[in-house]
Amino acid sequence: MSGTSIDAVDYALCGVDARRIVLRKHWQVAYPATLRRRLHEAATNRSATHELGQLHHDLGRFYAEQAAKAGISKPKLIGLHGQTVFHDGDHHATLQIGEPAWLAQKLGVPVASNFRAADLAAGGQGAPLATMFHARVFAERGKHICVNNLGGISNVTSLDWRKGSSPQIIAFDTGPANMLIDLAASRATKGRQRFDRNGTIARRGQLDERLLMHLLKHKFFKQKPPKSTGRELFGESFLDCIRKEVPRLSDIDLVTTMTEFTARSIALNYILHLPAAPDRVVLCGGGASNPSLVAAIRANVPTEVISCQQLGWPTQAVEPAAFALLAWLRLHRKPGNIPATTGASQRVLLGQISSP
Repeated sequence: MSGTSIDAVDYALCGVDARRIVLRKHWQVAYPATLRRRLHEAATNRSATHELGQLHHDLGRFYAEQAAKAGISKPKLIGLHGQTVFHDGDHHATLQIGEPAWLAQKLGVPVASNFRAADLAAGGQGAPLATMFHARVFAERGKHICVNNLGGISNVTSLDWRKGSSPQIIAFDTGPANMLIDLAASRATKGRQRFDRNGTIARRGQLDERLLMHLLKHKFFKQKPPKSTGRELFGESFLDCIRKEVPRLSDIDLVTTMTEFTARSIALNYILHLPAAPDRVVLCGGGASNPSLVAAIRANVPTEVISCQQLGWPTQAVEPAAFALLAWLRLHRKPGNIPATTGASQRVLLGQISSP
């Protein structure tokens, strides 16, 4: 799994069966600077078709080489999400690159990939897809648990199991998470830092409350689920607009304001779109390691907020493990989407399998 932050690839080796999923190993590989630059260009509509085609295969080779270097015993199946370079759920279109054939040949095992397309074809948003995993691992009978992934984009899964034999599930993207913070941090450090390590930049700045109130009026937050978003909406162009509207705002204050904006937009989505306040929020993804962001979420969400690390799942392992589960479901011809959360007309098999 490599997310919309375009910083690294997360690998998870999992044991999966019909009843449980167990994490056996997790590791992360940072993108080399040149590859990261090319991926950013592709994700911001600056790559020609020839370059995008070459990048699709170069990325597939990178995934395969790094998997082989890990020295793991031969798995039975690989689930590959790929790198999202375009996503527009409202118009039922998405593109994840990274040719799976390189992994299939390098490791000699089948690869399930291109998970989002089938849900889109069934009228869905193609996201969020980690919902099935969240329900299996984090749901608790008698409680309303929210699992909030803080990747480049923030998405929440509401698991309300206060009644009935199974939890009531709502899942959707809430808006930005690390993406705007990372972009602002890069500008504040003139490219020396790609993210706000330990939230230190955000702690130094001053919050622009007037700008924050303006940003929270964005129509995406009021839009009812199912909904999904990406870099196209909350990426470089969004930050450029802020810079033009508030030119006197310092780069450091921008990091502080984007951090608070992320936290308050999450809280606003909870108020507008969840059936009730959660009993607990479980944070996962890279943003769960940002103390300033976590503190801001705790200040705005009046309930227990913990890290998935406290439940035995490393913050960066949840997303790749979710696609391990989706790969297992595809191999066993079981649907992987939840139409109530993606907007699809029916449950469908997610993913296409490439054989070695």
